[in-house]
Amino acid sequence: MPIHTIPPIFDADCHTLILGSFPSVKSREVAFYYGHPQNRFWKVLAAVFGEDVPQTVEEKTALLLHHHIALWDVVASCEIHGSSDASMRQVVPNDLSPILQAAPIERIFTN
Repeated sequence: MPIHTIPPIFDADCHTLILGSFPSVKSREVAFYYGHPQNRFWKVLAAVFGEDVPQTVEEKTALLLHHHIALWDVVASCEIHGSSDASMRQVVPNDLSPILQAAPIERIFTN
């Protein structure tokens, strides 16, 4: 059963939290969020803020934190076939309290 091993991205200044479900196969391989080159997450986020699309983990993390956005997933572990959310079984949720206690989150968005 895959276990979520990518740590949350946040600091004490984050006011927005974006939650995904569980890392895709490609994201698990590269050990960072939205790692598949065809995923639009980083392109859309960069467009929203009028910035260049980040390429590295450091650039992606900087984009999030510069705009006070925390990022994590709601699932800590599950049985999953490939990257299909619809196939998830035996879901164990992540405890969001480390982020919610450390940062003044005002909005939560799901992806």
